[in-house]
Amino acid sequence: MIVPLLLFLIAFAAAILSFLRPELGDLLLVAGPAALASLYLLVRAILGRGHPANVVVLDGSNVMHWKDGEARLETVREVIDRLTALGLRPGVVFDANAGYKLEGQYRGDKALARQLGLPPSRVLVVDKGVPADPVLLGAARDMGARVISNDRFRDWADEYPELRQPEHVIRGGYRDGKVWLSVDPR
Repeated sequence: MIVPLLLFLIAFAAAILSFLRPELGDLLLVAGPAALASLYLLVRAILGRGHPANVVVLDGSNVMHWKDGEARLETVREVIDRLTALGLRPGVVFDANAGYKLEGQYRGDKALARQLGLPPSRVLVVDKGVPADPVLLGAARDMGARVISNDRFRDWADEYPELRQPEHVIRGGYRDGKVWLSVDPR
C-alpha cells in the first residue's frame, strides 16, 4: 500500500506544480493521468486490505485424504463448500500426482477446477518434481491467507514462521460423517 500512496503523492504534487508554474504546463500531460492511475491503485489497495482475511489456501493433496484416508475429490469439494458457508474464499494447491491418486491419470488445473466447481485461477497443480508445500505456503503468504491442512509443515517452519501463529493452519476432518474445521463456531 505504500507504493501506490507514494506514486499518488508524487503525481499529485507534480500536477499541482504544473498549475502553479505556467512554464511547467506540459507536466500536467504526464502528471494528471499518473495521479489518476495511482489513485486507482491506492483505492484498490485500501479496499483489498480486508479481503485476505477471507482467503484460504487448501492443501488439496492433504485434504483429499481426510475421509477414511482414501483420495477423494468429493472430500475437497465438501471442505470447499464448508469454507464457503463460513464466508471464506478458498483456493486449492495440489501435488502433481493428485490426478493419478484420484483417477489414475494426470489432471491439470483446469480439469480439477471444473470438477471442484471453482474458477481455474483458484486451483493450482504444481509441476512434476516441484514440492507443493513451498508453493502452497508461499501463495498463502503472498495473499495474507490461512492454510487448510492437517500437515504440520515441520520442514518449512523456519522458512515460514507464520506457521507457528495460532489458527494460521486450519485443521479439519470428519466427525459423524460431516466436515469439521478448527475454525467452526462452537
